[in-house]
Amino acid sequence: MAITAAQVKELRDTTGAGMMDAKKALTETDGDMDAAIDWLRTKGLAKAVKKSGRTAAEGLVAVVVEGGKGVAVEVNAETDFVAKNAEFQEMVAGVARLALTADDFDALLASDMGGQTVQDVLTDKIAKIGENMRIRRMASVEGETVVSYVHNAVAQDMGKIGVLVAMTGGDVGFGKQVAMHIAAVNPAALSEADMDPTVIEKEKQVQMDIARESGKPEQVIEKMIEGRMKKFVAESTLLNQTFVVNPDLTVGEAAKEAGATITGFVRLEVGEGIEVEKEDFAAEVAKAAQT
Repeated sequence: MAITAAQVKELRDTTGAGMMDAKKALTETDGDMDAAIDWLRTKGLAKAVKKSGRTAAEGLVAVVVEGGKGVAVEVNAETDFVAKNAEFQEMVAGVARLALTADDFDALLASDMGGQTVQDVLTDKIAKIGENMRIRRMASVEGETVVSYVHNAVAQDMGKIGVLVAMTGGDVGFGKQVAMHIAAVNPAALSEADMDPTVIEKEKQVQMDIARESGKPEQVIEKMIEGRMKKFVAESTLLNQTFVVNPDLTVGEAAKEAGATITGFVRLEVGEGIEVEKEDFAAEVAKAAQT
């Protein structure tokens, strides 16, 4: 298949690889972006693969905690201007409160909100404000103690990143520190047991391919992979990460010192994983001039 300049640019921006290397990677993988990233890593040509999805959509994440339950809801809009609109914020806060008692996402959209369903309220706001919006997702945790934290807050309990931490023991102060750590570091899972096996297997295969490129014997490669996978798991799981508040301890060790057991967490970031088409303004003007 033909590889476009836009694909090459996206891969270069994502990995830091050179233009020709990015083009070759896409050619070798028939334009599959994820496979091309892995190909570059295998060849040692990817300088910095971004671990999280590109954040392109605007909107807000709102968090609500009541008793031993916390919920986070993401509501998207087209522009940051709307995210700062008081009417939009009021709607988001109301949706988050209803999410506390909703059994699932569909139940949330069908919940009563001032005599209308949440979905109908959203439709009315789209018509009134003039931007496309959507309630994208919700997530919750339950525990003996649930603590929330909002990063880049624009209003009470809502902002660009919302975090919930569930734990037994410890205190709210320690829970808040853990929530701030999660906001900053973005762990993939609580522990190795909670990680997606396909993610672990994919990383293992990539590391094996990288090691084999070195030409070392298989028995040496096996030892190399063992160490690299331990590092990967440690960097990806909350309990094994170096605690940003005290780099001398892992989060798990800090929890033990605080008399706490972290049982779960949620982290939602506005627009995470959403890609929007970037318009080339110069090309758009040139095209308009030809019509």
